Amino acid sequence: MDGTAWERNAGRTSAGRWAWPASSLLGSLAGPSRDRLLALGAQRRYAAGRVLMREGERTTFVLVLLQGVVKATGRAPDGRDALLAVRMGGDLVGEMAAADGGPRSATVTTCGTVAARVISREEFLGCTRRDPGIARAVNASVVAKLRVANAHRVDFTGCDAPTRLARVLHQIVLTHGERSGAGAVIRWPITQPELATLSGAAEPTVQKVLRKLREAGVISTGYRTVRVEDLARLSSIAFDERS
Repeated sequence: MDGTAWERNAGRTSAGRWAWPASSLLGSLAGPSRDRLLALGAQRRYAAGRVLMREGERTTFVLVLLQGVVKATGRAPDGRDALLAVRMGGDLVGEMAAADGGPRSATVTTCGTVAARVISREEFLGCTRRDPGIARAVNASVVAKLRVANAHRVDFTGCDAPTRLARVLHQIVLTHGERSGAGAVIRWPITQPELATLSGAAEPTVQKVLRKLREAGVISTGYRTVRVEDLARLSSIAFDERS
């Protein structure tokens, strides 16, 4: 399939429409507003491992993700790359730099093939001014991201490392997983160092906890995937639910 054909078909349902979660920016917009936003900029296809934005750089374009997964990472004080967030088809990326013209707050890298609309700051801000529905949806998206970040910090207060890791896996599965029976599958590569930074645990601790979860039949791992075999059991571990 050539690039043009891929752009016509990737991420579309059998009915020929793009499929986005209702919780995403594109999924939350009314049809006319969504069409106006998607008429901006140009559509691009990116291969796996491509850096789309780099922390500290002075670019101001935004990306509207159509299909695929990207990860946002930041440089921690000890020099490690800390995984800050994961974004998928339907999400908006880069809006902070577009809003204030400041440097990028994170590095954004593709996890597999990604299709996106690349929109200049001027086009994007002009569109939000002309269409109040888009402006409200963008504001709601930013607030939702802040709420998730705050909840993440509060949830971890007083938790041990196994509980923190279980909560990280639970959150990733609920927001970015593909449901499958009693469990779900994470079909994009997430490394043990990234899980360590997300859960605030040492990498050897993460390895030990993952091994115990596998032995207990809660999760299984494969090439570039993590499968939660029993979401209810993972939830019980994450939130210490007792019958």
